[in-house]
Amino acid sequence: MRRLSQAYDSGGFLPILLVCTVVILSLFAPRFLALQNVINVLRTSSLLVIASSGQMLVLIVGGFDLSVDAAVALTSVITALVMVDGGHVFPHDPALVMALGIAAGLLSGAAVGLTNGLCVAFLRVSPFMVTLASMSVATGIAFLLTSGMPIYGMPKGFVAQFGRGLWFGLPASFYIAAAVVAVVWMIQNRMRVGRHIHAIGGNVQAALVSGVRVKSCLVLAYLACSLLAAIAGLAITAEIGSGEAAMGTSLTLESIAAAVIAGVSLKGGVGRVEMVALGAIFLVMLTNAMDLFHVDSKIQVIFLGIIVVAVVALDESVKRRRRLV
Repeated sequence: MRRLSQAYDSGGFLPILLVCTVVILSLFAPRFLALQNVINVLRTSSLLVIASSGQMLVLIVGGFDLSVDAAVALTSVITALVMVDGGHVFPHDPALVMALGIAAGLLSGAAVGLTNGLCVAFLRVSPFMVTLASMSVATGIAFLLTSGMPIYGMPKGFVAQFGRGLWFGLPASFYIAAAVVAVVWMIQNRMRVGRHIHAIGGNVQAALVSGVRVKSCLVLAYLACSLLAAIAGLAITAEIGSGEAAMGTSLTLESIAAAVIAGVSLKGGVGRVEMVALGAIFLVMLTNAMDLFHVDSKIQVIFLGIIVVAVVALDESVKRRRRLV
């Protein structure tokens, strides 16, 4: 019991639930540990880890971003269009074509975040309204550019190596997610801007009095969120081999759910990227388990919603009891 309490103090219930889930699935779903299934779980969870890390930063400053899906879709479309057109201009230089497409995709995603941040920080518009509007605009642009049709013809190396290839036996997206978590952890724990972001979410007035550049930090948080969403969009585009305006339709809700499960406060000021990574893995593992047990997709959505509420309620209940002791 004492060890259980110590485990909770260090990371809450999530690590314990994650271990229990792995053990249960290993016993009752033999295919769960199959190599291909493990790779699929790693690939899918890595994409969610990347998006959730950015969402966490926005939640910590007291906001949230509803435009993650739109940033992913716009990145996918812009990247594919630039690569296809670049292939006609530079047919013998696929590396340059990929570099141009990736740069264009990242810039388009960053533009969404920069717009969100500037509107929230300087115009003082509600994060809900700003990100809802940017979601509509970015999605509309993506559909306008493609007419709702997938865009094919990207360089084979981009799809085969970056999207579907394995680096030392693991998906490329796994290494990207690990790098993202490491960088965000460094920002949170070793850099002044990370402390300022937490201070803003904790008490914005106190942060102002302490000399924190609140507006700059808000812009950076929203910019980082959309930039990480763009990175996830690049990985998804490479994986499926096409640019699509209807891509990433559930990443917004899933990224918020992963962050909340990981203990990120919706009131701001609290959140750890390593826990958010575990939250994303936990969600993907649950979805994968239901797929292995052939659970209907409509029931999966209901079950995941119940699990999210139950985990958060349990964690909050324990925290309240510990505060009263």
